[in-house]
Amino acid sequence: MSEIHDNPVRRILAAGAPHAVYLVGACGSGMKALAEVLVGRGWRVTGADLQAESPAGISLRQRGVTLFADHSARHIPADVTLVVYSSAVKPENPERQWASEHRVASCAYHEMLGELMHDAVGISIAGTHGKSTTTAMTGCVLTSAGLEPTVLVGAEVCGVQANGWMGAGRHLVVESCEYRRHFLSLHPQMATILGIEADHFDCFADVAETIQAFHEFALQLPASGLLVVHQECESSLAACRDVTAQVETFSFNPGADWQAADVEKIPLGHRFRVLYRGQEFCRVQLRIPGRHHVLNALAATALCHRAGASPAQIADGFTRFRGIRRRFEVLGTLNGVTVVDDYAHHPTAIRATLQTAREEFGDRRLVCVFQPHQVSRTMGLLADFATSFAAADLVFIVPVYGAREIYQKELVEVSTRLAELIAEQGVVARYSGSLDQTRASLDDTLRPRDVLLTLGAGDIDRIHYDLTCRLQRNHAP
Repeated sequence: MSEIHDNPVRRILAAGAPHAVYLVGACGSGMKALAEVLVGRGWRVTGADLQAESPAGISLRQRGVTLFADHSARHIPADVTLVVYSSAVKPENPERQWASEHRVASCAYHEMLGELMHDAVGISIAGTHGKSTTTAMTGCVLTSAGLEPTVLVGAEVCGVQANGWMGAGRHLVVESCEYRRHFLSLHPQMATILGIEADHFDCFADVAETIQAFHEFALQLPASGLLVVHQECESSLAACRDVTAQVETFSFNPGADWQAADVEKIPLGHRFRVLYRGQEFCRVQLRIPGRHHVLNALAATALCHRAGASPAQIADGFTRFRGIRRRFEVLGTLNGVTVVDDYAHHPTAIRATLQTAREEFGDRRLVCVFQPHQVSRTMGLLADFATSFAAADLVFIVPVYGAREIYQKELVEVSTRLAELIAEQGVVARYSGSLDQTRASLDDTLRPRDVLLTLGAGDIDRIHYDLTCRLQRNHAP
């Protein structure tokens, strides 16, 4: 009781009755999921975001969220009992200051996740790559199995048209990010580490520091818990040293606890057998492209099995799963040009995306538009980025999307240098000064049978709205 009394956020959640909550930065992917979950709990949700007119903002309004396009304390309803803010929102934000001055309970998004997990059976999905997809897989399979989990994903789930949903069951499935060690706010009973690579250069000095953060995360699981780890990732295995929880591994290779065997390519997906400790567990037909997603499905299978789903329920759930937005999302084909959008913003993810494109589209010309994400990440991995486009035929590099960073000329200089290095690898690459300039270049460049891939974690997906109209006009019969 004293713990609840001393923690105002936990006290609010324990009260059970619907509350009025205000979200600062409501349109971010995680915050959007939180808004959808809180609406599902019956809470009255109000918020603000400079991107309030974006598709995310429109979706939230359709769910009953009152949303403002600027930040001001005057937007906060008088009866608000909790203010939750995105980690990107600074302390000087007027809504955060209002909460402090009026002694209204407030917390960051990742702290709110920790409070939601306090009285739930927490399932955390962590790792450098694949978090959103594996979170969505786990949540959708458990939902299909009738276990009614609450789910928060950092992307919109296809077929659900939401990032998050409230369930009546005890399981809470959460995408768990290592950025600034935010996942240390979580204390799950089950978790997976999908893989560890150098990524967040603005908060981790090197891979060793990143591994240490994941190690601290792994130690938070109880002795009765389960940690599922990629067997072929040495960094992930290193992060699991001395943990008290049960550790199970997954891989394509024999010897792992969970193995994908007899993997067969099917249109836009794969069919394979899941072996658990050498014995057939179930057969999965996965209808999302990319061999790497077979590994994600293995991790999700292990978590769903421990959560109580049967082999048949797991297999059936995967058959129904249709992926998430911006992960090799085929947006359509216009006059012979197939347009694919993907969130890839790390060399490993770019290689996987282009390999998937080659598997799906054969020898068709691959035209890529890449928007690097953060100067620090791009500079730290510049040599890897330069070689990651080997499977492409033509690459346009636009200025860096400087999320959380304050740069000006570097946004152009780094992208220009990257285009030069890609060209040195024998791939035709060009620097393009803006999204508008790139749209115009694509008008002149694209031809029937081309595959256009837009890659990046920023606002690169904006290119499609105008491109669709241009393609229809310029290639009209």
